[in-house]
Amino acid sequence: MAKKQKLELTWVGKDERVKLEPRVLIEESKKSYGDPNSENMLIFGDNLLSLKALEQDFARKIKCIYIDPPYNTGSAFEHYDDGVEHSLWLGLMRDRIEILWKLLRSDGAIWISIDDNEGHYLKVLCDEICGRKAFVSTVVWENFYGRSNAAAISPGHNYLLVYSPLGLDWRHKRNLLERDAKSSKNYKNPDNDPKGSWRLGPIFAAEERHAGLMYTVVTPSGREVSPPKGSHWRMIESDFWRMVKDGRISFGKKGNNIPAIKLYLNEVQSGLVPRTWWPHDEVGHTQEAKREVQALFPEVIPFDTPKPERILQRIIHISTNLGDLVLDSFAGSGTTGAVAHKMGRKWIMCELGEHCHTHIIPRMQKVIDGTDQGGISEAVNWKGGGSFKYYRLAESLLVKDKDLSTDKHPVYIINPKYDETLLIKSICKIENFRYRKDGRLHGISSEQRFLHVTTRLLTQAYMESLSEDIGKDQSLLIYCTRKSRNLKIPDNVEIKKIPRNLLEKCDFDEDKR
Repeated sequence: MAKKQKLELTWVGKDERVKLEPRVLIEESKKSYGDPNSENMLIFGDNLLSLKALEQDFARKIKCIYIDPPYNTGSAFEHYDDGVEHSLWLGLMRDRIEILWKLLRSDGAIWISIDDNEGHYLKVLCDEICGRKAFVSTVVWENFYGRSNAAAISPGHNYLLVYSPLGLDWRHKRNLLERDAKSSKNYKNPDNDPKGSWRLGPIFAAEERHAGLMYTVVTPSGREVSPPKGSHWRMIESDFWRMVKDGRISFGKKGNNIPAIKLYLNEVQSGLVPRTWWPHDEVGHTQEAKREVQALFPEVIPFDTPKPERILQRIIHISTNLGDLVLDSFAGSGTTGAVAHKMGRKWIMCELGEHCHTHIIPRMQKVIDGTDQGGISEAVNWKGGGSFKYYRLAESLLVKDKDLSTDKHPVYIINPKYDETLLIKSICKIENFRYRKDGRLHGISSEQRFLHVTTRLLTQAYMESLSEDIGKDQSLLIYCTRKSRNLKIPDNVEIKKIPRNLLEKCDFDEDKR
C-alpha cells in the first residue's frame, strides 16, 4: 500500500468505488407545472445518480446547496432508512459531497444539517473533500425538543456545517441579516445628539502597546484617565480630541466617566453579521416544521424531522440573491424548493421516495397557485407564481442479457427500452459531449471534437461520409454496434464499440447505492 501523505478519515470499504453512469434526465410534462420553459427542476430518482446526471450541465453553477441527509441515528423513519452502518454511511456521504462540491459555484456555499451522532466525523470528511481552508463555520441551531428523560443530557440543538470554495473570504460574498427592532434596541439618544441614536463602544484595545497610543486625558470633571495595564487607546491623541469636539466621545452625564466612543445607528452596517447561534425563536424548530407540513396535508402523517421554512429562509438569504440557483438533493417534503421559490430563487430538488409525488409535487403546486400561505409566505408577501419541470432518471443504458448472462460472465446489451435519441443522449453524457439535436454530428465537446452514434453497420463509405462533415483540424468519435473489417481509419477519427467500450467507462445496472 502506498504511503499516505495527508491526514484523512478512514473506514471499512473506503477504497471501494463505483464508476457512476451519468444518466439522462427525462421530462414528464404531465407532472410538470406551469411554464414549459421553467428552469426549476424536480428530479425523481436516486440522489447520487441524479447528481451525476446534473454534473455535466451544472458544474460550478449552483450558488447555494443545502442538504439534510439521514443522520444515521439507528431510528427507523417512515420515509428514510436512517440506520445505515457507520462505514457505509460515510461512503454514501463521501460520494455525494464530492459531486456536490463540483456543482458549487466558486462564490457559493454548501450547508449540511447534521447532529452529534455523525457530525464530528462529517466535519473531518468534509475537510478532506473540500479542504480545511474551505471551512466557514459550524452553526448551532436550537432545535427545540423540550427535555428528554431518556437522554443522559437532553439534546437541544443540531448543527449546520458551512463550506465555501472561498473559505473565510466568503464573508465578502454573503449577505447580512436584516436589522430588526430587537437588534437596534440598545441604540438610544439621551442627549438629543443631532446625529441620532447611539450606543457606547470601547475606546481601549488590548493589543501590543504602541507609544503613540499611550497618553493621559483629563475628563470634563478633571479626572485623569490612562489606558489600563496591557492596553492602549484606539486612536492617537489628536484624533481623540477631534472626536471630542465632534461630539463622538461620551464622558457620561457628570463628565466623570471613562470616555467611550459613540457608535451611531445610522453609521453602522445596514444589516447584521450572521452568528453561529441560531435560536429557535428566530428560525423555528422541528415542531413548527411539522405544523407547516400538517397544514398543507392534514390527512398525511408529517415527517419525523422536517425543517421549518424560517431556517431555510435564513440560509438562502445569507447565501444568495434574486435569481440564483439553489440545490437540495435530499428534498424530503420539499421545504428548500418551497422557500427558494417564494424568495425568487431558481431551484433544483432531487428525491427518490414516493413522497416526491405525495408531498413535493402538491406542495409546489400550492406554492405556485398562491394557496400556500403558511411558513414564510406572509413575511415575503408571497402571492403565487412560477413553475417547475418534473424529471425522472433514465434507466441504465446497458442491461444484462437474461438468456446469455451467468453470475460469473454477465453479457450486456443496449437496454431494449432505449430509442435512438435516448441512446445518443446517453453516450453524449457518458463521453462528456454536449448533445446536438440536429445533424449527423450528435455531440460536441469543443469546437474541434465531435461525436456520432449509430446502430447500423459502420462501413468504409459510411465512415468517410461522416468524416467529410468535419474539418482537417477537427476530430470525430464514432460509437457503433457493428463495423466492417479492415476499415481504413483516418488519423482524426476514433471508433468505439457498443457495449464493450462503454463497459470500460461506467458500472451499469447499479440503481441502488
